[in-house]
Amino acid sequence: MADNRKEQERAELHRMIWGIANDLRGSVDGWDFKQYVLGMLFYRYISENLTLYINSGEHEAGNGGFNYVDLSDEDAEVARTDLVQTKGFFILPSELFQNVRKKAPTDDNLNETLEKVFRNIEGSAQGSVSEDDFKGLFDDIDVNSNKLGGTVAKRNEKLVKLLNGIGELKLGDYKDNTIDAFGDAYEYLMGMYASNAGKSGGEYYTPQEVSELLTRITLVGKTEVNKVYDPACGSGSLLLKFAKILGKENVRQGFYGQEINITTYNLCRINMFLHDIDFDKFDIGHGDTLTDPLHWDDEPFEAIVSNPPYSIRWEGDANPLLINDPRFSPAGVLAPKSKADLAFIMHALSWLSTSGTAAIVCFPGVMYRGGAEKKIRKYLIDNNYVDCVIQLSDNLFFGTSIATCIMVLKKSKSENKTLFIDASKESVKVTNNNKLTETNIKKILDAYAEKSDKEHFARLVPNDEIAEQDYNLSVSTYVEQKDTREVIDIIKLNVEIKEIVAREQILREEIDKIIAEIEVDA
Repeated sequence: MADNRKEQERAELHRMIWGIANDLRGSVDGWDFKQYVLGMLFYRYISENLTLYINSGEHEAGNGGFNYVDLSDEDAEVARTDLVQTKGFFILPSELFQNVRKKAPTDDNLNETLEKVFRNIEGSAQGSVSEDDFKGLFDDIDVNSNKLGGTVAKRNEKLVKLLNGIGELKLGDYKDNTIDAFGDAYEYLMGMYASNAGKSGGEYYTPQEVSELLTRITLVGKTEVNKVYDPACGSGSLLLKFAKILGKENVRQGFYGQEINITTYNLCRINMFLHDIDFDKFDIGHGDTLTDPLHWDDEPFEAIVSNPPYSIRWEGDANPLLINDPRFSPAGVLAPKSKADLAFIMHALSWLSTSGTAAIVCFPGVMYRGGAEKKIRKYLIDNNYVDCVIQLSDNLFFGTSIATCIMVLKKSKSENKTLFIDASKESVKVTNNNKLTETNIKKILDAYAEKSDKEHFARLVPNDEIAEQDYNLSVSTYVEQKDTREVIDIIKLNVEIKEIVAREQILREEIDKIIAEIEVDA
């Protein structure tokens, strides 16, 4: 019954978000508008989060009627230092979402008010340990953009609508389910815009079901991990699956990621907060992971998951430093300049702990192409680092119909064999895309955990055989697809044809008789 109510609440939340997006869609492109909706959702979240934290403390101390929303800015200032240390940020009562929203319809300078509030929130963390987590978080919410309207009055009118729309979202009783609701609202928005825009701004959105599969692969046999890492983390949905599946307290040392796109990097940090991950439990870096990795001091990681961009260009051997980089040098060769895929694989392997698992979505070409990529595959197989290769169904991702694969890496395998799973038929069609169901995910995970042969589905292959196949890692090389063609019995078919011909002859004779009778009568 609780599940049913949760689904109803979720459907209502999604309907309201869709309404906000539609109401404000006119002047702002959907993908751009995502920044405004998510930014304002974040502003409401941290306002309510801080208010709840302060109120709870006061109520426990016996001050039952206290409400931070009603406190004067002067009285609130005394708590600034303590709050920045514990929460990572500070907001004056007058600058809380709920108070700014209340005055918004009569505030002729609403754009300036919001700009100042956002600057102050970011500024509150300046000089503290949380500075990097808050710096530039509101950069993508340009309250003076012409996209919102041609005049200040028009822009403010849109901002009032936005504040009201976000303010009216039913995010439930904060203590019970708000965290889920904020996170769910974020994920719904990302999915909604991704399905409309496909890939945009360099961002690839990983569908929730694929995220779930990748996460669960790295968690087989585990109920907790030390820390999780995604070298191309996008908006952080893969990292946050660990919080959802394990509980955030069971990711003991936190969530780590790096993202090259500045807008997506900002969204990722916002997403961490919206899922109630404290500022000291995540470390998201901005930059190119392959040439400027930012987490040397944090590796190795027990769980690594990623859906890196497919076949992008990188410096490769044009940069003489990279062949001596400890992440890439063991293979003796760099991934081609036009195809960085296996560079991400080598990076993940290098930063993987001895007891850890990495699950990386790959473009299928990396499994069979020759040249440098073949040499890297040879290094991976000869050193027994590839635990499993899973062929997925086509059309699972927004913006591409490619049938991708998952490469699973481990450093401490018990036998010199690699598992291949053909999950190309494991999906159901939903509108234009395919989707992994719970049953599909379970079937794949069971096969992965059992590591045994299943006809037409899974095969555990000795690495010597892979060497004989020229280090080809395509699943179809090792797992024979079921022949679904109908078996035809030629003898039986011939008998049926004879009967049809005989029947045809009888019909002809009868028709001839009828025609003859008609002619006689005529």
